[in-house]
Amino acid sequence: MDTTNSILSVDNLNLYYGKKHALYDITMSFRKQEITALIGPSGSGKSTLLRSLNRMNDLIPNITITGNVMYKGGNIYSPNMDVTNLRKEIGMVFQQPNPFPFSIYENVVYGLKLKGVKDKATLDEVVEKSLRDAAVWEETKDKLHQSALGLSGGQQQRVCIARALAVNPEIILLDEPTSALDPISSGKIESTLLELKDRYTIITVTHNMQQASRISDNTAFFLDGKLVEYDKTKKIFLNPTQQETEDYITGKFG
Repeated sequence: MDTTNSILSVDNLNLYYGKKHALYDITMSFRKQEITALIGPSGSGKSTLLRSLNRMNDLIPNITITGNVMYKGGNIYSPNMDVTNLRKEIGMVFQQPNPFPFSIYENVVYGLKLKGVKDKATLDEVVEKSLRDAAVWEETKDKLHQSALGLSGGQQQRVCIARALAVNPEIILLDEPTSALDPISSGKIESTLLELKDRYTIITVTHNMQQASRISDNTAFFLDGKLVEYDKTKKIFLNPTQQETEDYITGKFG
């Protein structure tokens, strides 16, 4: 993989849950304003890696991580890293839509209010921009003060994307963002991500091979905690170097 224009790089990352070795010597970098898909069977380490990129794994007890994740010239695992700020710059959207039990408006401004932003005009502007960017403004603009939990699953997931965008991140991590959604909602999320990549770096875990081939610029294939192959998506799908990659993509296992 060409590493020029990279915004985030992983160097020799190992991760252990207790004594279980879950990630082995992962080294890879992610380029600005591109979508990278992480693929592989369940338990292959792709979501574990994703959660390592903004220290979400810190929340799990008895975890050990070695190696570096470099962002803006520093290792995110250094002791003086401001993890709260890191998670604003590297936002996360989860598999199950998880809006807070607040209004749509309060969901979107949640991160800004944590930062101390109180000006209503500023908040109003960010709400509209974030919901527009997440392609859910037209469906929500007349019910901003109603509970986000009243929305459909696909709308909830786009509100969660808007919530991540509102704090102006550099990178968006998505952990199987469409797996709980119907095909139409999934298609809307895919379209949204393709529009967002002009301004953000996007890293997504997906089990859906077609989705990876449709929306990603780069694809990384994981197996048993190891990075087997990482290249341009077209190369991975049409002419993979490793036999395991070809076997997985053609449905021989997984």
